[in-house]
Amino acid sequence: MARLAQTAGLTDVQQEILSTVRDFVDKEIIPVATGLEHRDEYPQAIVDGLKELGLFGLMIPEEYGGLGESLLTYALCVEEIARGWMSVSGIINTHFIVAYMLKQHGTQEQKDHFLPRMAAGDIRGAFSMSEPGLGSDVSAITSKAVKDGDEYVLNGQKMWLTNGGTSSLVAVLVRSDEGHSPEEAAAKPHKSMTTFLVEKEPGFGEVRPGLTIPGKIDKMGYKGVDTTELIMDGLRVPADRVLGGVTGRGFYQMMDGVEVGRVNVAARGCGVAQRAFELGVQYAQQRHTFGKPIAQHQAIQFKLAEMATKVEAAHAMMVNAARKKDSGERNDLEAGMAKYLASEYCKEVVEDAFRIHGGYGFSKEYEIERLYREAPMLLIGEGTAEIQKMIIGRRLLEEYRFQG
Repeated sequence: MARLAQTAGLTDVQQEILSTVRDFVDKEIIPVATGLEHRDEYPQAIVDGLKELGLFGLMIPEEYGGLGESLLTYALCVEEIARGWMSVSGIINTHFIVAYMLKQHGTQEQKDHFLPRMAAGDIRGAFSMSEPGLGSDVSAITSKAVKDGDEYVLNGQKMWLTNGGTSSLVAVLVRSDEGHSPEEAAAKPHKSMTTFLVEKEPGFGEVRPGLTIPGKIDKMGYKGVDTTELIMDGLRVPADRVLGGVTGRGFYQMMDGVEVGRVNVAARGCGVAQRAFELGVQYAQQRHTFGKPIAQHQAIQFKLAEMATKVEAAHAMMVNAARKKDSGERNDLEAGMAKYLASEYCKEVVEDAFRIHGGYGFSKEYEIERLYREAPMLLIGEGTAEIQKMIIGRRLLEEYRFQG
């Protein structure tokens, strides 16, 4: 893989970080990932190792104890981690999004209180936006917060909460119609949403009064990481735990977090696709048919050529989206394109590697079987392909507005 998915213009520090992460992936993740995945076991030893490496604070500013690195550095690290096991990158991702939202939108007190412990990995973050009947329509959120003195009372059910059990801080998006008439709230639902910073004990069941985390959702893939529901029934949250200290800004705060999360998902797609290519090109040189390695058959060479080109193209788009965000520019177009292309290409590269393995690809003894079950999650996470196309199309019409 020395010639694929290289990134030009990295500093010595970035190269050193990536080299360290790559070695960790090769030695500590790849050898144990399939066994852990088959047992649906939380990778505690791997998470402890990432904590020692400082990766939970990779993008948290140095003044709060983090490494203060760029989104590009983070995305390249995620690419490496996903190459080892995508579930581990999911554990990092939701933590990263909450830390990013705090850094960008939190009050000074909220930053001082949470970010140092998040950088150390002592507080693990998760964010909760989706609901059972929601799908991609965020405006249809029904979970609600009602003010009661110096507190808010939260009620509702949230869904698809990554790190729901292991996290100790959850950023929860709910409806809060405070200051809006029912007509205004119905006409502009995005302006009546608020993000609350909810602290809780790790684990399942009632993790604090009014807050329940049921058991893990059983999934086709993306195992090891805990995906849960979140049920609020009279959950009381202090007013000073409104992200940014002002209600009605939650939708825009969440979308800012999801935007960088899309770069993360693109990076995950790149990493999984790279691993699938590695497995495919290796197996093609070992497996013999008709008296020679199948890699010498033109049909397989064509397939490898297509796979490698997709890996390279997805990586380039992911890097471009990360650099655009790091520059301070709007990057929803680039992030949407990168997430869309990387997830689609990941699915295709994994399937081609699966085909190269033939019947053995269907066996749980081979790593490609795990990747084949993991890749579909990327088609949905941080917005479906259809949502990405809507974002891309609208932005293109803004950029190429016809003057006539």
